[in-house]
Amino acid sequence: MSLTPDELAAVVARDIPPNSYVNLGIGQPTKVADHLGADAGIVLHTENGMLNMGPAATGDQIDPDLTNAGKVPVTELPGASYFHHADSFLMMRGGHLDVCVLGAFQVSAAGDLANWHTGAPDAIPAVGGAMDLAIGAKQVFVMMTLFDKKGRPKLVPQCTYPLTGLRCVSRVYTDLAIIDVGPDGASVRETFGVTLDELRKRLDVPLA
Repeated sequence: MSLTPDELAAVVARDIPPNSYVNLGIGQPTKVADHLGADAGIVLHTENGMLNMGPAATGDQIDPDLTNAGKVPVTELPGASYFHHADSFLMMRGGHLDVCVLGAFQVSAAGDLANWHTGAPDAIPAVGGAMDLAIGAKQVFVMMTLFDKKGRPKLVPQCTYPLTGLRCVSRVYTDLAIIDVGPDGASVRETFGVTLDELRKRLDVPLA
C-alpha cells in the first residue's frame, strides 16, 4: 500500500539526522514536526521568525499569535526564540540550516526543483522562501506524491514548470518510494506497495 501523508511524514522524520537545524515547508512537510522524537535534538526553524518550534497546536494549546509560515497554529519548545523576518531569511541564505523539507510540483532526476508555479495562466504563483531554502540549506528533501492527480509523473527527466532551483534536491520522499537524485541520476532507496520494476514502467526516468 502507498503511504498516507502522515505515514510519509513519519518516514521523513526518521531520516533527519539528530541535532539538525531544519525548516519545514508549507503544506505536507509541516506534518514532519508531529513525528520528531523529543530526544533527537532537532531544532525547527520557521521563515516567519522562530527557532525551536514544536508540533502543531491543538485545543487549548492554540495561540492565534503563534503560527508557522503556513499560518498553522504551532507549539513552542523550551528555549524557543523569536526574531525579525529578515533575520530568519539571513539564516536561510547563510547556510545555517542542515535540512529543509519542501513540497514540489516536479523534481528532475538531476535534482532540479519546481515548486512555486505550474505555469498555467490561472495558477497563483507562490514563491515564499522556497528559493532561499533551496540554495541555502545543506540538504534539500522533497515530500510529494510521485504522480499528480492526472497520473503524470512528478519525478521527471527535466522540469517543464518554472524552476525554483538547479540541482538542489538530494532526496525525494513520495507515497510510493524514496528516491535519491543528483548528478548520477535517480536511485531508489525504498518502495511502498510497488516493486522497482513497476516504478520503472511508470516513470520516464532511469532508476538504479
